[in-house]
Amino acid sequence: MPPEAPAHIAVLTVSDRAARGEYADRGGPAAEAWLRRTLIPPVTITREIIPDGAKSVSDALRRLADKTGADLILVTGGTGPAPRDRTPEGVAAVIDFDLPGFGEAMRAASLAEVPTAILSRQGAGVRGRTLIVTLPGNPGAIATCLNAVFAAIPYCLDLIGAARVETDPAVCAAFRPPRTQA
Repeated sequence: MPPEAPAHIAVLTVSDRAARGEYADRGGPAAEAWLRRTLIPPVTITREIIPDGAKSVSDALRRLADKTGADLILVTGGTGPAPRDRTPEGVAAVIDFDLPGFGEAMRAASLAEVPTAILSRQGAGVRGRTLIVTLPGNPGAIATCLNAVFAAIPYCLDLIGAARVETDPAVCAAFRPPRTQA
């Protein structure tokens, strides 16, 4: 049996100013650094920056999920209440179903740190065999949110038929239920 291909994780930064080069993207590198500390290789991580807006987000997600075969897409930015923050709408346009527990857990963890966490609209959903998780753009908030939900992500990827990922248990103890004998 040939070895399974490494998981492909895409980190998508959503920001008008970063896409125009007006400031350096900090969210994408923070998400990638968190993944590299947490995941056991082999894994392929790619990063992209796109402008804000529902259409730019949905177009990028379709391409990353359907054409490049990303198993997991972490989207940073565009989850607040500002007029151009339309990441949740772009995600809603492409997912097969929503996983509301992700947003609930991320907001609860963030609320322990800042009262403005209630303004966040991050969440998660599935498109085919791709898990899409939306995160804030702030590097510290990204770590808070990933720490809150990542233990469930490897098993979620298993359930949807995506590539398997393994975590370093010293960083994040992924939960997979014990297999029962039939």
